[in-house]
Amino acid sequence: MRNVECGMWNEECEMRNVNYALCIALFALCIGYCTAGFAQEVKVEFFTPGIVHVVKGQPTKSLVVIAQPEEVAVARKGNSWTSSELTVRQDAKGNLTFLTAKGKVLLREKGCDVAEVSQTFTLDKDEAIYGLGTIQNGKMNRRGEKKRMEQSNLEDFQSVVQSIKGWGIYWENYSPTLFEDNANGMTFNSEAGEGIDYYFMYGGSADGVIAQMRHLSGNVPMFPLWTYGFWQSKERYKTAAETESIVDKYRELQVPLDGIIQDWQYWGSNYLWNAMDFLAEDFAKGPQMIKNVHDKHAHFMISIWASFGPQTQQFRELDEKGLLLPIETWPQSGLSHIWPPRMDYPSGVKVYDAFSPEARAIYWRYLKKLYDYGTDAWWMDSTDPDFFNPRESDYGHKVYGGTWRSQRNAFPLETVRGIYQSQRQSADTQPLSPNSSKRVFIMTRSSFAGQQHYGSNMWSGDVASSWDMLRKQVPAGLSFSLTGNPNFNTDIGGFFCGAYNTRGSGSAPRNPQFQELYVRWMQYGLFCPVFRSHGADAPREIWQFGKKGEPVYDAIEKMIRLRYRLIPYLYSTAWQVTSANESYLRPLFSDFADDRKVWNTTDEFMFGRSILAAPIVDPQYTGEKIIKEDAMTGWDKKEEGERSKEEGKRSKEEGERSKEKGKMTDWSASRTAVKYLPKGALWYDFWTNKAYKGGQSITIETSFDRVPMFVRAGSILPLGPEMQYVGEKPWDNLEMRIYPGADGHFTLYEDEGDGYNYEKGVYTTIDFHWNNKTRTLYISDRKGEYPGMINNRRFTIVLPDGTTTSVDYDGKSKSVNL
Repeated sequence: MRNVECGMWNEECEMRNVNYALCIALFALCIGYCTAGFAQEVKVEFFTPGIVHVVKGQPTKSLVVIAQPEEVAVARKGNSWTSSELTVRQDAKGNLTFLTAKGKVLLREKGCDVAEVSQTFTLDKDEAIYGLGTIQNGKMNRRGEKKRMEQSNLEDFQSVVQSIKGWGIYWENYSPTLFEDNANGMTFNSEAGEGIDYYFMYGGSADGVIAQMRHLSGNVPMFPLWTYGFWQSKERYKTAAETESIVDKYRELQVPLDGIIQDWQYWGSNYLWNAMDFLAEDFAKGPQMIKNVHDKHAHFMISIWASFGPQTQQFRELDEKGLLLPIETWPQSGLSHIWPPRMDYPSGVKVYDAFSPEARAIYWRYLKKLYDYGTDAWWMDSTDPDFFNPRESDYGHKVYGGTWRSQRNAFPLETVRGIYQSQRQSADTQPLSPNSSKRVFIMTRSSFAGQQHYGSNMWSGDVASSWDMLRKQVPAGLSFSLTGNPNFNTDIGGFFCGAYNTRGSGSAPRNPQFQELYVRWMQYGLFCPVFRSHGADAPREIWQFGKKGEPVYDAIEKMIRLRYRLIPYLYSTAWQVTSANESYLRPLFSDFADDRKVWNTTDEFMFGRSILAAPIVDPQYTGEKIIKEDAMTGWDKKEEGERSKEEGKRSKEEGERSKEKGKMTDWSASRTAVKYLPKGALWYDFWTNKAYKGGQSITIETSFDRVPMFVRAGSILPLGPEMQYVGEKPWDNLEMRIYPGADGHFTLYEDEGDGYNYEKGVYTTIDFHWNNKTRTLYISDRKGEYPGMINNRRFTIVLPDGTTTSVDYDGKSKSVNL
């Protein structure tokens, strides 16, 4: 049986081959026999030579893909179509096989059911697959995984999976989707849709697949330079004066800080939920607070939500237009001070229809008040959004573009996109406004595919304060990065720490068990694109853990200061993320895919191209406290907080033991840890400069105040000056550490630090090349310019053996023999 339209397309394609010696990208493959047993037309489109779009039935109206298909030269031979990079072959049953242009099989379809929106693929027996999202199970490899993918507090899904073989799939469907890999194959099965729609991408490597995904959905815009400094937050600062005082205290202690965050309820009661203004009496001077924060050389982020209380202006306007959803969300009660919620006083809070352009415009029109006050960044909480006690009628509710079920997982994408596009448009229409020079920076609790294009960074939700959860954050962040979204962070120390309050409310920072966990989490956070301390149940500011000269305080300060020294490396990496589709958090197989020992590594990763991060994720000085954890689908802060308080009360006896143990804890004592170094490189211990050959597990001496980290031979690592805030000191004498053993290259990137002039080419780059054989460092001419750039500077070149050479640089090329 042959579909007539499909047959006509093939005839036209053949005719085009005769006339033009090519078959353009779009063609129809015929007779796709799915498991339902009926003939099904399959439409295949070569988007690029390495990306193929497959549709069976009706395509999804894309919210993610913004690229246009290229005109791709495609040669046909029988039931095979080949570009310069890929071959697509259809068998007698209609299933597709994807091969390299040279004939190596990458992936095979096994069967499909269009009516059930289900597609199964056959994988190799030992083929590792990665991605999907931030699944909190501590694993990297998704083989054997069964997961219903619906956005939630702790787990977020991008529907992107990639293989160690260098291929990836983006499943183009926004409804809750069951992903399952078992003996029958790897299957995507979505709950809504009129057809199967997916993109097959062949990049040849993890980086290649990420590049393909960003080609489809958009690149990663630069964040402001200051966002790579240290952020302080807690749930919550209760007055404007308290928020401002945190900045004052950091400045007094001379501990670096760049961002302060205001959490919820600055608007007043739950009936005024997310009013987007300082309506609470204790925040009456909110606008002045923001100005004062700026005067102290810090920046201000504020919490906003995807829902509104019934007494807000936003609620009334959106409700009149039918742009609110009937789902149950947070907060459930209008009484914020009583727990459990008094449901006889319902809050009436409702989520807005973020899929509607009109609703997004209304959202921004009210948010612009906070923007005009001078707010620098947005903390978009509950962008999953919270969805309690779901009913079938909720899923069937019509939203813009479909139903709540059909659009469900794309909610965070649409609400984040609305802010990003509106802020950029506002800046473009008000070029003389102080805000016009600000890049968009959004921190959000949830993310979908393509969200990297809209100025967003995702944090991993309200995770518990436990070693188990710390261990899970490493693979969660790496998995997220593999979907094309590079910006990830966590609540340093975990969100819920009440179980450690064994000596009274808020006492966790003096509990040795929490102190060790917090310091090690801080050391992991050092490597995240956003370095942010936050949580509930106890304050997290550095002085809560002791004072200068005490080991816990000093260990925290040491990591904060190291973070600032690493910013030239981090910001240059950010440019590679934007311009070359790189990632900050790189699983080891991204660089060492030939080393099978790293395929499932969950406690080590590359931080950029040069640094191997190997954080300590198990206690070495105190016992591990086991805390009940679950992947909460709603926002259960209050409930979990109350559980933590009760556990704290029950733990008085344990607190006394912990107190005695704290007296005996010798934080200065060294410990040991076993770390694996991938083969194919020589590695230097960052702290001792000792060199190790790759391809082996080594036992290293560790200390409380150091995070194990190694630098790859051939690396050129720039270190900046210590400073109290980004921009306090110029980068006019960077330390450039050279690690011999291989040839190396590094590009130092600099720009104005904010604004979007870099998109117009207003930036500079300086290329550094290390010739290992001649032991010569070549420094290129400076390329480009920007206002305020450093014309004359010095580079201090340092080798692992302590050899130091200073080089004066005026923008002209230099070579240095070492």
